[in-house]
Amino acid sequence: MAPILPKISATAVSAEMRLAYVLHHFQQAYAGAATISIGYAGQQPQVEVADGAGDFFERQLPYPSAPNWREWQGRQLPFFFDLASDKPLLELRPDGRAIIHADLISAAFYLLSGWQEYFCEERDRHGRFPFSASVQHRYGFVAVPIVNYYFDILRAAVEHVTSQGLKPLRWAADAPFAAFITHDVDNLFSAWKAPAKAALLRYDWRNFGQRLWQHLTQRDAWDNLAEVQQMVASYGAKSTFFFLPEHRRSANGTPNADYKLRKIWPQAAVDKSEVGLHASLGTAVHAGRLKEDWLKIPVPCSGIRFHYLSWEPRITTTLLHIYNFTHDSTLGFAEHFGFRNSYCLPFQPFLFPNGTAASFLEIPLNVMDATLHHPNYLQLTPDEILPALTPMFQEIERFGGVCTVLWHNENFDPANTHNGPQQFRELMEYLCGRGATFVTGTEVVEILQPSPSD
Repeated sequence: MAPILPKISATAVSAEMRLAYVLHHFQQAYAGAATISIGYAGQQPQVEVADGAGDFFERQLPYPSAPNWREWQGRQLPFFFDLASDKPLLELRPDGRAIIHADLISAAFYLLSGWQEYFCEERDRHGRFPFSASVQHRYGFVAVPIVNYYFDILRAAVEHVTSQGLKPLRWAADAPFAAFITHDVDNLFSAWKAPAKAALLRYDWRNFGQRLWQHLTQRDAWDNLAEVQQMVASYGAKSTFFFLPEHRRSANGTPNADYKLRKIWPQAAVDKSEVGLHASLGTAVHAGRLKEDWLKIPVPCSGIRFHYLSWEPRITTTLLHIYNFTHDSTLGFAEHFGFRNSYCLPFQPFLFPNGTAASFLEIPLNVMDATLHHPNYLQLTPDEILPALTPMFQEIERFGGVCTVLWHNENFDPANTHNGPQQFRELMEYLCGRGATFVTGTEVVEILQPSPSD
């Protein structure tokens, strides 16, 4: 049965709101960008952007007209709200001004704000906005951070006006990009179940008995958080574990955790790692239950990722804003790696009810282990995984972004040869080889949203 969606509650989004939201993120990405004026022709800015949105944002439709494709830096890119495709994309004038003949402001706002999700009525069986309904899927650019390319065009325009280079966001030790290594702890005690069930279906009583005996007398293969922590630390990185406080199944029977958090916590062995809330099914649309989950985490934490990547655009952003979470890392497509909001840096989601940026940072989720090998998703073979991901990694490195990786602790089980520990090692070796600096969610917040005393 299709989920009943909350009603749309959105203020009218003016051109001024779109401009403020987009330029806020441009200024985060490039230091010094605030020193000149950027806007539409009526404002007589130093960098003029064509106004091509018309009444699209007033009608609150989920999808604009098909984009035009233009070349920038050797790559063909989609440009929404582009009404002057006969003119050059960027015009650098001798009087020191610059004109961008495509409405990059509206296009960047559309993608970064998640407009398509908010106004689309389509959801999958888990209540999620599906990849198949996205413009990223429709036009084939899910693994390309289009908004970063839009910002690169703005950068070139600003540099022409100021005759000075803009400094991109820099990471520790001048690293070219960052990586955020995370683990959702859904299961700790269930490694034995699938092979035991398979033995039972084969009437292999001996094997079934062995599996059951091992379960009763030995530590489960998925009860491995210390080993996960050690492997990640061997690459100079720190794990972020998202713990799931609810062990009861959801109303539709979908499982939450296979453990009780209060019972496993003394043995969790995550003292050298960051801890976040893995909010249970249903909490993305229920303020009270979300708060209950949060209070069950035994240590202070301000970061969150929802179980099953649950996210209802019409409610969830507001909940996290109200509760003052500092960061979330839910927004990625379960069905495909890449950029759900077409951006490879952390950003502040848009609050449609009041027309401003949310207070928390979204650290986009780029790749999840289940996405890579799952009957409903990509079904990549082990030797296809890294080659498939490499172009996306190169895009993140190009723009100095954050590569967020989700590798469940259960997939560190040596028995998993599809998307298991060996594939994780290959991914980490690639990131290390490219000079990535490893960060936690809290460190990302400290870099992008430093406190006034910093």
